[in-house]
Amino acid sequence: MAELGSVKPTKATSDGIFQGENPLNFALPLVILQICLVVAFTRTLALLLKPLRQPRVIAEVIGGILLGPSALGRNKKFLDTVFPPRSMTVLDTLANLGLLFFLFLVGLELDIRALRRTGHKSLGIALAGISFPFVLGIGTSYVFRATISKGVNQGPFLVFMGVALSITAFPVLARILAELKLLTTDVGRIAMSAAAVNDVAAWILLALAIALTGTNTSPLVSVWVLLLGVAFVLFAVLALRPLLALMASRCPHGEPVKELYICITLSMVLAASFATDVIGIHALFGAFVVGVVVPKDGPFAGVLIEKIEDIVSGLLLPLYFVSSGLKTNVATINGAGSWGLLALVIFNACFGKILGTLLVSLIFKVPSREALALGFLMNTKGLVELIVLNIGKDRKVLNDETFAIFVLMALFTTFITTPIVMAVYKPARKAAPYKHRTIIRKDGDAELRILACFHSTRIIPTMLNLIECSRGTKKQRGRPLCLYAMHLMELSERSSAISMVHKARNNGMPFWNKNANNNDQMVIAFEAYQQLSNVIIRPMTAISSLNNIHEDICTSAHQKRAAIILLPFHKQQRVDGTMESLGHSFHAMNVRVLRHAPCSVGILVDRGLGGTTLVSGSDVSYKVVVPFFGGGDDREALAYGMRMAEHPGIMLTLLRFVASKYDDEKAQDEELLSEFMRTRKEESMWFEEKVVECKEDVVKALQGMNKSNLFIVGRMPPSTALGVERSDCLELGPVGSFLASSEFSNTASVIVIQQYNPMADLHQLVVEEADYEGNSHEVPDTPMAPPIV
Repeated sequence: MAELGSVKPTKATSDGIFQGENPLNFALPLVILQICLVVAFTRTLALLLKPLRQPRVIAEVIGGILLGPSALGRNKKFLDTVFPPRSMTVLDTLANLGLLFFLFLVGLELDIRALRRTGHKSLGIALAGISFPFVLGIGTSYVFRATISKGVNQGPFLVFMGVALSITAFPVLARILAELKLLTTDVGRIAMSAAAVNDVAAWILLALAIALTGTNTSPLVSVWVLLLGVAFVLFAVLALRPLLALMASRCPHGEPVKELYICITLSMVLAASFATDVIGIHALFGAFVVGVVVPKDGPFAGVLIEKIEDIVSGLLLPLYFVSSGLKTNVATINGAGSWGLLALVIFNACFGKILGTLLVSLIFKVPSREALALGFLMNTKGLVELIVLNIGKDRKVLNDETFAIFVLMALFTTFITTPIVMAVYKPARKAAPYKHRTIIRKDGDAELRILACFHSTRIIPTMLNLIECSRGTKKQRGRPLCLYAMHLMELSERSSAISMVHKARNNGMPFWNKNANNNDQMVIAFEAYQQLSNVIIRPMTAISSLNNIHEDICTSAHQKRAAIILLPFHKQQRVDGTMESLGHSFHAMNVRVLRHAPCSVGILVDRGLGGTTLVSGSDVSYKVVVPFFGGGDDREALAYGMRMAEHPGIMLTLLRFVASKYDDEKAQDEELLSEFMRTRKEESMWFEEKVVECKEDVVKALQGMNKSNLFIVGRMPPSTALGVERSDCLELGPVGSFLASSEFSNTASVIVIQQYNPMADLHQLVVEEADYEGNSHEVPDTPMAPPIV
């Protein structure tokens, strides 16, 4: 092996271990190892912290600290092998390059027009949230200068301390608000507007602090730095913005953005960073300013985000947290005095930010619980805090102990935000009460409203063919069908996801997407079907964490007055006929919807009803079977089958199972069966009756019908009377589980229906108010039929 001293520090790659060289003595193999270790370590921590609903930045900060001298780095062999001093220049360069582009993304998220529209309320809250902790920060600086920061330059130290305590992390706050479904609520809008003002003020103060910390102590130098910084901002607004606007105007919706425009913009980010570094206000400032001046209208900004967010946020940015963690040694905080200073900093940061925000919010007549939630939300720290601290440490303004204290303060204040906001503020979701919560109804000609949910393209043809069968053939003015098509998307911490939340949610909830330039291919498929039929379709998009997306589904169903929610089964059929799970999260989502739904629920097991394309109404030819055991769920399934039987292409078979032991709800069953017999058409509606005594009789009868196209079955028939064993999929029930199994069929799709039971709806997600009218953005409850083309 080559000795460390014999390796030139500038050499990038090794010749391999077989040539007697240690790859970790060379820049490229070592930085690859560092990136892989950092990403794996921080993502594992993020997974462990996910149940606590913490933003990923918390895991990345903790990961950086644990890899540094505070924990794993206490082992000198580990530190010298994985993070040797000679590698820090390369690591810091890559980390800062990732940081440049991340702050460009932050600038892209920040719409300067929203700042101009910021009302007195948000502006007042922002100013209070900056000034109160800034003053406390100045007071804290005197305590530090008298104890652990003796001899430090007073002016820059005051500014750094004030900025460190008064910052609100705009990107971290956006992700916390999105996770809590508050991003588009009144509280979320106020918090984001105030945080945006705070962010801009923090960068101005940071530029001032940097200007004051140069090695040349002449005040004239600081003035020149500030003047040139102002000149750069003016140049970006007057020269760069028109050029970016010209490129954005040549990128219409639905067409790809030219690669040349992307290249010019990213090069512009690097050039601006170089310019601000030359001026002396740090390269990050230039990247942020370019992001702010990029036009936010049209697809240009969105494409820029999509092009770079994954490699920047996924690979490069975690390196910055490790670079910061390697400078953080918690062991330097020793003795009662140091821990007392940590407690003082945390108290002043929280007290100043929360009290300032709370008082001004109450002055503006914000309700007390919302005002308290705003205070904790504005106390969010994050990446910008670490940037300030790292610059302060690099400029010798902050020593090791002060730096470690402030890093722990930022970690603590951000960590407590989510659980405290969840505890103090949960906005009530309101809707008007409605009566048509089931397919069975006395008013047979009333509009049928279906909320159909989907999370992949695979199920869309089956879903559309099912809707085609459900619309019947009676005059649509007599029995109209309205479909709310909800695209379920998992919320991620990507900048593009946060941008989509702004577009897809209103007042904290999914709403009807009226944007004619919708680029969601799944939604486009439903809109195309509307043009070919008389079905009224309203596309929606729900973007939430999978562990609480059921709240969006159930609340939307209530607000849209749906009679049934259609959900995709959490397993899909493979080519060989076996069922493959999409993950436990989708399974748990379905179970939660069944528990909280304000109407009936149907779970669709897709086996390709009608193939992979939409079948036109005149070509529909399906055999539909309704196994009827009795009970509310089976009656709802039969009512849906009877609705389908109105379509001339549907042949419905009612397969009634009679068990001598079963008597519950028999009168209601007989009433619906009598209606079926009265309305049935001999050529398309068949009736069979089977007397069964055991499970084997049921299985035999069902297998005799397994060549049918679709089965509609109740979720919980009186199975104990039939001797049917408990199912392995609780959401499908015993009969539904058998029909969905690979042993039964590879071609027959299944809908398992649970009828709405008001007695079982013990955990309502919506507060019903008789005089509730919603807001102006809601869809009219009885939308007009689309024009026939």
